[in-house]
Amino acid sequence: MAASLAFSGSRCAANNFLKQNVIGKCKAAFHCRQFSVSTACHVAGEPEGPRIVTQDIPGPKSTSLKNDLNNLQNPATVQLFINYNKSAGNYLCDADDNLFLDVYNQISSMPLGYNHPALIEAVKNPENMQAFVNRPALGILPPNDFVEKLNSSLMSIAPPGLKEIQTMACGSCSNENAFKAVCFWYRNKERAGQPPTEQELRSCMVNELPGAANLSILSFMGGFHGRTFGALACTHSKPIHKLDVPSFDWPIADFPKYRYPLEQFQKENAAEDTKSLAHVEDLIDRYKKKRPVAGLIVEPIQAEGGDNHASDSYFRKLRKLCLDKGIAFICDEVQTGGGPTGKFWAHEFWGLDVPPDVVTFSKKMLTGGYFYRDEFRPKEGYRVFNTWLGDPSKMVLLQEVIKVIKEKNLLKNMEMTGADLIKGLKDLQNKYPSKLFNVRGRGTFAAMDFPTPEARDKAVKCLHKRGIHCGGSGSRTLRIRTALIFETKHADIFLDRLNQVLQDDF
Repeated sequence: MAASLAFSGSRCAANNFLKQNVIGKCKAAFHCRQFSVSTACHVAGEPEGPRIVTQDIPGPKSTSLKNDLNNLQNPATVQLFINYNKSAGNYLCDADDNLFLDVYNQISSMPLGYNHPALIEAVKNPENMQAFVNRPALGILPPNDFVEKLNSSLMSIAPPGLKEIQTMACGSCSNENAFKAVCFWYRNKERAGQPPTEQELRSCMVNELPGAANLSILSFMGGFHGRTFGALACTHSKPIHKLDVPSFDWPIADFPKYRYPLEQFQKENAAEDTKSLAHVEDLIDRYKKKRPVAGLIVEPIQAEGGDNHASDSYFRKLRKLCLDKGIAFICDEVQTGGGPTGKFWAHEFWGLDVPPDVVTFSKKMLTGGYFYRDEFRPKEGYRVFNTWLGDPSKMVLLQEVIKVIKEKNLLKNMEMTGADLIKGLKDLQNKYPSKLFNVRGRGTFAAMDFPTPEARDKAVKCLHKRGIHCGGSGSRTLRIRTALIFETKHADIFLDRLNQVLQDDF
């Protein structure tokens, strides 16, 4: 099991914090690697490093704007106001002209960082103008190049084995409609392909059986799948998301809780896999009597819930269990999809014999939606439908993103930079064993724990003051979510500033 989550060391470690002049050696080794990451992926105007010019973060302008916003809505979640005109590459510039190295990345959403020239040119291109000024109702009046755009963007990076797609606008609605598609599939099996009865058609209109199907979607404690009604029923990361909202009686399974370092706790972590799988099977069997499980949804890495990992072997067994029980397997790649782990889809690490039935996406994909196996296509129109069903302008941008990813070998960049980053974080963990714990990750999709939630929150604030924009997940985890153009030189800066925080502020 440990091997399935192991990350090989790079040819150099990002050890700037040890003051041993390693950065120069790292840069030299980086250019000598067995792959090519073109320097052309550098965004013109990207700063050389962070720069903080105000005494406090947020600064006076951001604070004033937040007070103004308070007259219109609750601004409690707002951290900073951003000058996006002055932001470039991996760097974020706030309203007070503070420059931050951004390792939070709009909650894992910016594939090429800020103001990437390829995206700017796509917006300037007159041939793309119609996609930006006319937002069609795609379900009824798609543009004449819609099929071409689907094939050249989303379908060009479709998960292996999945040949159909439904576009949506965001992650939550992608999961919501995936749930619907799964329920349609399940009920179609129960009817043996026959049309619904008149009783079903009448009863569904008043939310009653048999038309309002008595089905459920199984999810995992610690999972996050969105904040809309159905998705929220499967979200179990923080009480604030769910408080006061009615929900469904749907089963919630325990996710494996691993101990780190993985190589020292193989037996214990294997037992966690077994325990979780047994719980999933028990829930499916128990709910069959009262609210049958039509599908199961799981993240490759529980992102919002605290960057919780499970082994590749665990996911293979979970997939097989779904096949054996006749329920759909939904893989939520809203955060992990798009390349940050070093593969376009994180579930590719698992080595599945049968692909997931449904893979949902958003964030780095710039639009939302889900890929699915052909048997999950509804027979009738309007069953999965809304006005926009996504946005063609986002496919224009995604087409350019995919070109840059392939031309600049950015998946390999994530793999190698991630190895440097995780090696550096483990060095810090060894240097500060009472302050930093449980370093983990794939690619640059990485995380570490602090002793307490208060310590994590303090670290985030101290890093902001040192020019690193970052954020937490779970209760005491600091998560790293970089753009795909994040390189070793950026990892060096982050590691150096984190070392300063651990050394001087704790």
